[in-house]
Amino acid sequence: MTSLQKSFRVLFLSILLLSACAPSITPVAGTPPPNMTEEVSAQQTPTPAVSKLNIQKEALRGVHFMVWHPWFGAQASLFESQVAQFNKVNEWGIVVDAVGKENYSELYSQTTDALKNSSNPQVVIALPEQALGWDAKVIDLNMYLHDPDYGMSAVDISDFSTAIWSQDEVNGKRYGVPAQRTARLIFYNQSWARELGFSSPPKTSAEFEQQACAAHTALGKDTDPNNDALGGWLIDTDAMTALSWMQAFNGGVQEEKGFRFLTPGNVAAFKYLKVLQQKGCAWVASTDTPVYDRFAVRQALFSTGGLEDLVDQSRTFSASGSQDEWTVLPFAGDQQPALIVYGSSFVMFKSDDVTQLAAWLFMRWMLSPENQARWVQSTGLFPLRASTMDLLTDYGKTHPQWADAVKLLPNGKITPQLAGWRLVRIMLGDGFADMFDTIRHPDLTDGQVPVILKQMDDTATDLNK
Repeated sequence: MTSLQKSFRVLFLSILLLSACAPSITPVAGTPPPNMTEEVSAQQTPTPAVSKLNIQKEALRGVHFMVWHPWFGAQASLFESQVAQFNKVNEWGIVVDAVGKENYSELYSQTTDALKNSSNPQVVIALPEQALGWDAKVIDLNMYLHDPDYGMSAVDISDFSTAIWSQDEVNGKRYGVPAQRTARLIFYNQSWARELGFSSPPKTSAEFEQQACAAHTALGKDTDPNNDALGGWLIDTDAMTALSWMQAFNGGVQEEKGFRFLTPGNVAAFKYLKVLQQKGCAWVASTDTPVYDRFAVRQALFSTGGLEDLVDQSRTFSASGSQDEWTVLPFAGDQQPALIVYGSSFVMFKSDDVTQLAAWLFMRWMLSPENQARWVQSTGLFPLRASTMDLLTDYGKTHPQWADAVKLLPNGKITPQLAGWRLVRIMLGDGFADMFDTIRHPDLTDGQVPVILKQMDDTATDLNK
């Protein structure tokens, strides 16, 4: 067994441990007889839609339910303050209790256990793939979303970007509504690129390689011998980075109801990146210096991070005294760039009809443009609704990289809509890191990329047995 095979076997074992309408009316020719005008007019007037929930507003008075969330720190404080505000201002007197679970793994584990003995909360804020794992226990929110009395209008629904709204609906069932969304992005130093002779950001993988290699060459020619191996793209092995590169090369990991890694697009993506490393135009950094610092002092022309990293990266530029201009880009592919949008959602479990409606009304309130604006200003993540941008004009002016990221949303794609993505995502990130590890695999070249992807296929199959 090769060292690479051994590492995938260890990876597989470690992941297992982690898993603890009315008909139309044809007009009659000629003048209608007396009283017929009124009859026709009445028939042509649409009958107002009636709620099918059969719940009067009075029944909601004093309903009490619990929501579990995965956040801590500033995000937890903001969410809990919004819950407190809802409890104070909602017209039905609904009371919500918010309980933090520190992270998504702990929330998933505790929720799964609680569902077994019916001690679960009525709402959780979880990842879409986690909701798919609870399948039968999860309420289809379409019945509330499209209710004429308590739902959202077609205009409101169209206010959400497709990449944000479509993630939670699978085979006609809506498992949740978005709570927050982010994306992995390429950070790009425009000032340095211009000095290297490039007047615009790369739009294709070939242009990305050209600029990355130019940065690497420039550092090799300066007076500092300690940076000769740097420049180009500072390799990031987050699973969402791997998936983004795959999508940029017309690859991906979902095939119908399963996973498939060994595909032409994925081979092309991984070979491209491995060759980039072999040329010295992409490099792995030690952990002794933060990525923010390395990017701010021109050790890399390209870095990678999430929307949540933009504020810290901006602060690092300011702290270092750098006057460089930088922006964010999607992942450059051989034909079109890629942006993968992902994040958590509000998920409702079965209880009683009145409690479920109360839970839905809370979700709907949380999705208001005003509440979303507060969320963006605190977290720096995507606005879930286009109308929220009207409230974020000043924020966009003071956070230009965030504003640039929002412009990319119309081309965003979603993550795999499979429950197994919860574990396969971990495997993808670790396998991606393995490919760049020249200490453990000093002889691994781009020619072995198909072997790596085949190992991923095998591991994904084992994980989903």
